Order: sequence, then C-alpha cells, then structure tokens
Amino acid sequence: MAWLSAQTALAQDDGQQDDEGELEAGAIPVPSPPSGAGLPPVEEIISDEEFSNEIPELGEDDPELQSELESIEEFERRFAEENPDADADTFTAETSLLLPELVDGDRNEEIADAPIRDTELLEPLSPLEEFEVRDIEFAEDASDDEVLTVEYGIALNGLEEADEQTEIDLAGTFRGLSALENNGGEVSNVAMLAARVEEDSFLLQRLLRSEGWYDAKVETSIERSEAENGQPLTAILNAAPGTRFVFSDIVIEAQPTTPTDLIRENLALQVGEPIIATRVQGAEAQVAVALPQQGYPFVKIGQRDILLDQETSDGVYTLSVDTGPRARFGRFTTIGDLAFDAEHIGVLARFERGELYDSHKVDDLRDALVATGLFNTVTVQPEQTGEVAEDDTQFVNIAVEQNAGPPRSLGASAGFGTGQGFLLEGSWTHRNLFPPEGALIASAVLGTQEQGAGVTFRRSNADRRDRTIEIGLNASHTNYDAFEAFTGRLGGLISYSSTPLWQKRFTFAYGAEVIASVEESFDFDLGERVDRTYFIGALTGQAGFDTTTSLLDPTSGFRLRAFVQPEGSLQDGFSPYVRGILDSSAYFPIGDSIVLASRLRVGSIQGVDRSDIAPSRRFYAGGGGSVRGFGFQQLGPKVQERNPDFDPDDPEETADEFELNPIGGLAVNEVAAEVRYRFGDFGVVGFVDAGQVYEGSTPDFSGLRYGAGVGGRYYTNFGPLRFDIAMPLDRQPGESSFAVYISIGQAF
Repeated sequence: MAWLSAQTALAQDDGQQDDEGELEAGAIPVPSPPSGAGLPPVEEIISDEEFSNEIPELGEDDPELQSELESIEEFERRFAEENPDADADTFTAETSLLLPELVDGDRNEEIADAPIRDTELLEPLSPLEEFEVRDIEFAEDASDDEVLTVEYGIALNGLEEADEQTEIDLAGTFRGLSALENNGGEVSNVAMLAARVEEDSFLLQRLLRSEGWYDAKVETSIERSEAENGQPLTAILNAAPGTRFVFSDIVIEAQPTTPTDLIRENLALQVGEPIIATRVQGAEAQVAVALPQQGYPFVKIGQRDILLDQETSDGVYTLSVDTGPRARFGRFTTIGDLAFDAEHIGVLARFERGELYDSHKVDDLRDALVATGLFNTVTVQPEQTGEVAEDDTQFVNIAVEQNAGPPRSLGASAGFGTGQGFLLEGSWTHRNLFPPEGALIASAVLGTQEQGAGVTFRRSNADRRDRTIEIGLNASHTNYDAFEAFTGRLGGLISYSSTPLWQKRFTFAYGAEVIASVEESFDFDLGERVDRTYFIGALTGQAGFDTTTSLLDPTSGFRLRAFVQPEGSLQDGFSPYVRGILDSSAYFPIGDSIVLASRLRVGSIQGVDRSDIAPSRRFYAGGGGSVRGFGFQQLGPKVQERNPDFDPDDPEETADEFELNPIGGLAVNEVAAEVRYRFGDFGVVGFVDAGQVYEGSTPDFSGLRYGAGVGGRYYTNFGPLRFDIAMPLDRQPGESSFAVYISIGQAF
C-alpha cells in the first residue's frame, strides 16, 4: 500500500507534489544569517606584532633581490652586447615569447598582446595582386525591421470526462490562466514555446489536483504543420486525469464543545465525496465563522492533513481545531481618540452582559458605530479576561478602539422642476457638539419660489439604539401659484427611522409642532386673495414598513407608510381636524436589468371646511414628486384671477388677462407606474402618472388627470441622478406642453 501525505493547503495555485508524492502548501525558504552575524568571539592565538617579527625581510640575504630592476632599454642594450650575432628579427621573435607586449611595439597598453608562438603569423602578407578571390554564397540579409516569430496553435485533450464530473469548466479555467492562450499564438522562437508548454503542463496538473485527481499526468509535444515553413506549430497537451480521490474518513482533533457535534455539523464535508480544494477551504472557513457565532470567539483552525492512498484512490482528512474557551459577553472597554465613552457603546449594543457570545451581534455593534459618522476608523474585538462565568464559560470584554473623525460637515443638494424652479439647500452640522451624538444643524433653503433658514438640535441613539430626538426652529417664505406664506415653526419629533447606511424594516415617529403663518387665502365673497394669520397646533404620528433593497434605488420589495396629524386652529378657541395620508410603493425585478415600479398615495382631511384651513395645510398635486407632466401644485380646484403680468396699456401684449390658479383641496389621490431599465451606470425610464385633488374630503378617484414621459438615470454610489421629461395627456388651456424635473434619487 502506497500513501501520500497532503498537508495544509489544497489551493489551485499553492499546492505542489514532490518526487515522493507528498503534497505540500509550498515551502517557505529560511534566509541565511548575514556573514558573521551572531558568531561567538574567537580567542587570539598570536598577536599581529609577533607574527610580523617572525617574518624575515624579503631578500635580506640576497643582494640581487635588493637591487633595483633595470629598464627595458638597458635590458635590450645588454642583450645586444651579449648576443652580437642576433639580428633585430631574431631579437623580436625571441623576446616576444617572453614579452608579449612588445609584439606590436606598444609598451603602454593596459592589456598585453598574447604571446605569438606560430612563426607563420610573423610572415609578411602576400601582395594584393597574388591574392585569390573565391566565390562565397551568403544567406540573404534579413531586414532590420523584420521581427522573426513562430506561430502556434493549441490542442488540449483528455479533459472531457473530468469536466463532466466537476462543477467548474476545467478547460475554460485552464484557458483563462494559460501562458499559451494569453500570448496571442506567437512566440519569438521554439525554445520559448517549449517553456510555455512546460509551464502550462504544470498548470493543468495543479487544476486537476485541486479537483481531486492527484494521480493526473500530462504529456506534451510540439508538432510542425505540413506547410513549407512548418508553421503554425501545434502545442499538444494530453491529460490523463486517472481516478478521482474521495474522502475515506474525516477526523477532527479538538477540545470538547457545546453542543458536542458543533464542529462536525458545520464542517460541510462528507465521506465518499471528492477531495476538492475549494470545498475543503470553504468548509474550514465555515467552521471559523460558525463557532464565534455560537460562543467561541477565539477559535483557531489548525494545520490540516490529508493522507492519500494511491492504491484505493481515497484519503483520510484530519483537521486540528483550537476552540479556545466558550465565552459570554462581559464589559465594554474603549481606547484611542474617543468620540464617546463606553457607556454609550453599551447603548448601541444589542446584547447584555451574560449573554452567550455571538459574533453577529459584535458585527452589528461595529455597523452601528460606523453609522454614527463620527469615526475615521473604529475596531471592535473580543478580549479575554479569565473571569469565570456560568456553565464552564468565561466572560470576554468587548474592546473598542476609536479614532474620532472631524465632527463638522457641510452638505448641499439642488433640484429643478418646471413650475417650481430651482431649489438649493445647504447645511452646516456639528455632529457631536453635545456628546454623545448631540448635533447642531444650521440649514438654509434658497429657491425660485422658496427661501428659508433654520436651526435644529438632534440627539441620535438617545438612551436607546436608533431612537432620535429632534427639536427645530425655522422660518420660511414661500410664493407659489397656490398661495404665498410667511411661516415660523417650532417643533419636536422622536423617531425611529432609516438612513442610507442603516435601512430599517419598521420605522415610526411622533411629535408636536406649533406654527404661526401669514398667508394669502382666496376669499370667494370678495373674489380676491386676502392676507390671513393662522396659529396652528399639531400632533404628529407616522409608521412605516419597508422591505425594499435600497432607500434611494429600490429594485424589489414594497413600502407602506401611514401618516396621521391631528391639528387645529388656535385662534378664537380650538377648532380640531385630522390630516391623514397613506403612501405605498412596490418594486418587481424582471431579470437583472429591468424593474417594474408602482406607487399609490391617498390623503384626506376630516372635520373642517376648506375655507377654514390654512392654504399651506391643504392638499395639492402635480410636479416631480407627484404627477409628472403638470406644474407644481397645478392639479385640482382652481380659481380665475387677474394675471399680474398682463399690461392693458401695451398694444403688443400677448399674455392672457386672467389666469387659473390652484387653491388646494381636502382630498388627494395619486397613482404612478414606471419601467426602469439599467445598463451599467446608466438607465432609462418610461412612466405614466395620474392624480387629482378634490374639494371635498373623499378621494373618489374621479376626474383623474394623466401625464406620461421618459427619463434618464446616472447611477452614483450615493444614489441615481434623475432627469425626467413629461407631458400632460389631454392638455387643457393654460397648461404647459411639457415639464422637466432634475433631482437625486428615483421619483419614488
């Protein structure tokens, strides 16, 4: 029986098999220490001075060695005197054997000439006229601009049966990673092609091993074509996967857990299934995630081992797990640049001391801290204490490291609507002026028909997670076709609402406000508008239910919101009435690119005549957030008034002498349907809207007016930018032929 030891990693890229058949995660080389680093001191045997004294002076007993060397000129002269019969040529030939630098007569060159021992080389050249010229054939010179390349194709064989047994496309995965496939079918030479074939052979073996074929073999070859130049070549890879290995046993080495089968239940591997790298890694990751969710915050997944039997084509899988202590939540600690203290962190947490540790709840706390917007960075980690708790558990503290961010911010938004004009809103916020999370907000509105300013105090997570207390004071001037008003408002609201970072399924709000307003109201007895002063007190209550995927760009789910506001005039006693609105929308995806969206809004005011309620508190319809195709607030009951722009003395005047202006009503209904198509960061929308405002308090859906149009969307990370153009159907005198709307977010 032959065994293999497969240890640690089974990843496609990092596993390798040595000659003995051992599968390893990849050796990590250990660098050698620097020369001399860490060596022990060596005891001196003899000093440098003693060593020098024992060395005799060079040539101290030989006078020849102590004399100066003679120069080259002196040597040549002495040699000529001692050899009177030697001519110059003999001298040169003989001495050159000893002095190679003299062959060319240059004694100053840095690199001497090689000694010449072949006398033929010293013979003079033959005369030019005696030189024989023979015909020599040269290969045709290649152009400097010509680049030599070798073209090739690829033949991959033997993966068909393996592909049928896997959930991935082995051949497709190979082509995506292949050096041969990703180099355009050309190489500079055959040697480079051979190198790529060898590289792809190893790649194919790794892919097969990662899917359980540990005995896979790949044979390669390169074949020439029948063309004259032998190209294109064909790189052939023949795979022989062999037998797929399966688990014969699964062994877990770990401390006892509660419940006892906690690790095995979360290790999604079964005896008999193929040994697939990604399955093994995914199963181990699931254990690392599941145990901290069930009381083990310090679990560590150890070294895996898979012992493969080549004769039976199976393997024994062993996993080592250090569970660490079973734990319960203890106290909160915090360090760093603090935005708020540990007590407020406890307000944000959705768990109490003594509860079994659950990493889900720790992640939820981290999300809540991020949602405050008060941090540059924040980390949340369990911290061992050694403090004993019930049921053989220990308390762990939750350590929060804070790095507070800038508390001040500026915000702005802009929009445009036909009939409403431009609207620019800006704000300055100090998010933590009154810790913890006490914000001061100064805001302003500047628009064609609306101007205003206000200041708001807001306490987020006020003594309870997700509860917000808000008190605001503002003043505004509005000048619409329906009314003109100068309004002051003081109000307070307690809410549990969604934010772009923290969308909630159930929301609610309740509060109260006092309003003082001077408004133009149409007096039917006088047939004109008159200024009236209104003092209004109101209570507010609303509840919402939201299952959609996004606040600004929902693609599925539905929303339902109910708003009830008992209020009344504070002049001449108290005259109560109730305003109520029901608003719903639904979203249905079709494939990945199309969403069908619909909306219904119904409102009614009970207990008052229209003439007794301030124009700003009545219902209106028309505009970008209502019924597109119509001007802002232009639907519903209207009165005929003189046109202030009409000049009776101008003979070229083209404006009408009279105009129709809305006066609002006690009931409203609106219906809308959209088809949204998105492609990348862009989208188009087709829509139909309908609606009407009624003088009475019953929204009976009679006399509906319709508008239709198209729109464009540009999707950003904070929501879609919207551009809609719409026209009224069955347009009536005085109505615009089209309307344009620009804003952030979908229409609903």
